[in-house]
Amino acid sequence: MLKEAVYHRPGECWAYGYDPHTVHLRLRTSKGDRLAVQVLYGDKCTPWAHMLKAEMKHLSSDELFDYWQAEVHPPYGRLSYGFVLIEGSERVWYTERGFHQSEPKEHLGLFEFPFLHPIDVHTPPEWVKESVFYQIFPERFANGDTDNDPGQTERWGGKPSYTNFFGGDLQGVRDHLDHLTELGVNAIYFTPIFESPTNHKYDTRDYYRVDPHFGTTDTLRDLVKDCHAKGIRVILDGVFNHSGITFPFFQDVLEKGPDSKYYDWFHIQEWPLQVNDGIPTYRTFAFERTMPKLNTANPEVKDYLLKLGRYWIEETDIDGWRLDVANEVDHAFWRDFRQAVKEVKADAYILGEVWHDGMMWLLGEQFDGVMNYPLCDAVLDFFVFGHDDAYSFAAKIGGYLARYPKQVTESLFNHLDTHDTARLLTLCKGDIRKMKLAVVFQFTYIGAPSIYYGDEIGLAGEFDPDNRRPMIWERERQNRELYDFYRTLAVLRRSHSALFNGEFRIRSAERDSNVLVYERQHGCEHLIVAMNRGSEQADVHVSWGSMRWHDVFGSEETQPIDRPSQHTLGAYEFRVWLNQEQDTCRTN
Repeated sequence: MLKEAVYHRPGECWAYGYDPHTVHLRLRTSKGDRLAVQVLYGDKCTPWAHMLKAEMKHLSSDELFDYWQAEVHPPYGRLSYGFVLIEGSERVWYTERGFHQSEPKEHLGLFEFPFLHPIDVHTPPEWVKESVFYQIFPERFANGDTDNDPGQTERWGGKPSYTNFFGGDLQGVRDHLDHLTELGVNAIYFTPIFESPTNHKYDTRDYYRVDPHFGTTDTLRDLVKDCHAKGIRVILDGVFNHSGITFPFFQDVLEKGPDSKYYDWFHIQEWPLQVNDGIPTYRTFAFERTMPKLNTANPEVKDYLLKLGRYWIEETDIDGWRLDVANEVDHAFWRDFRQAVKEVKADAYILGEVWHDGMMWLLGEQFDGVMNYPLCDAVLDFFVFGHDDAYSFAAKIGGYLARYPKQVTESLFNHLDTHDTARLLTLCKGDIRKMKLAVVFQFTYIGAPSIYYGDEIGLAGEFDPDNRRPMIWERERQNRELYDFYRTLAVLRRSHSALFNGEFRIRSAERDSNVLVYERQHGCEHLIVAMNRGSEQADVHVSWGSMRWHDVFGSEETQPIDRPSQHTLGAYEFRVWLNQEQDTCRTN
């Protein structure tokens, strides 16, 4: 038993409220130690004899560690606990005071979860984990109203540049909502739609006005109403880290300098405002002179933006915000932003753009979820680039499963490409087989999958601006087989609780292997996924137990057998099996 590897600390992902009556406890141990782990727990105000023990289940493993989890229900809200590590005949107790060779006899010195307050339980909106998102870059999705086109609007389908326009607008989205409902989408994330001089709109001029080239407030209101009628939620992009250089308050600073009443709305380091060796004398997004950073600690700025967060919900009934460059805004602002937004719409989704570990924003007081870039990178490394074998990929996934509380993992935004990255098909060098492998994993893993507009019909594109090509609407130019593939996965995702409520477990992932087998399970619902990332066929062995299974993408059915059965997967092939006895199981 490697004691140096053992770790626990109350809070964050290690001890947290899962619901008003349940606490999840986790422990880390060295990978490969042949352990059984128990948790000793109870109420510190009751006699020691009333302490209980529960077996901890293996949650996941990464390259170095095993992670264990137990679910306990403190009857009086208070929780004192310690761990028992069993290896053969050796028993070691682990508490806040360290390791012990004998069982503690008092509560003092145990780990403490002082009280399970329902108000402290992180409760992301329930609808998020059941969602299939679709990201729309409005200027490139569809032109539904040529009367609001910018000057020198180019022919739809031309080559995108940093500065050109094709006339995409909100009416264009309204006109094509059937495309999304048929696809199985039930949530849309729009990149910025507020007034701005650029095609991307991340340099806001007026936060309280829909860009006139996209439509009006009424257009947005009607679009949201249409979406809701079709069962689609809508979240907007909030760019609160910085404004654009044409933002009137920044223009006032440029005109009046330190005498401007808006001087402290920004992070100005020295006057006059200028750029020296590529670095502005005022804080900006990156070192982009046209995107001055807002001082969100300034009470006037905070009040302006908090009212804005509420305004668009109250005016148009949107369902949440995706927050740009969220990790560079102060935490105090996000705490107040959450409170302001949730007061007007309790189930609004607050999604932060964070490209790394997001735990410090996911304690229930700031964001509901973050964009899951670490997962995206891992999926691409295994299925697309071939950098990892199955073992290394599974180890990464195991670490991610232990990184966040369960309800957070369920509410993460799982994308494979966005307006900030090269498109998935391009990353796959046009190989649809690799693309499908990555997408199957995306749709069958924990968290809400997101489709970047056009991926479903084979839209390609290198990094910005090429990844923002106009959508292809001519049916004969669309990859309809790929569209049907996405639709099958979206229907599967939304129809089976094992995919949005279920546990995830790796069944097979060996070193130097291209084969990955994993399962999802919730109650009686059960799916098994087998994938061959390699360029040569491979055999996989799957145990079916006492249930009959159906191949989701084929016609094969399996009979109950006790021994593993062998299946041959071709190059870059996958199989998804769904048990066929769910209804019978639910009624028993």
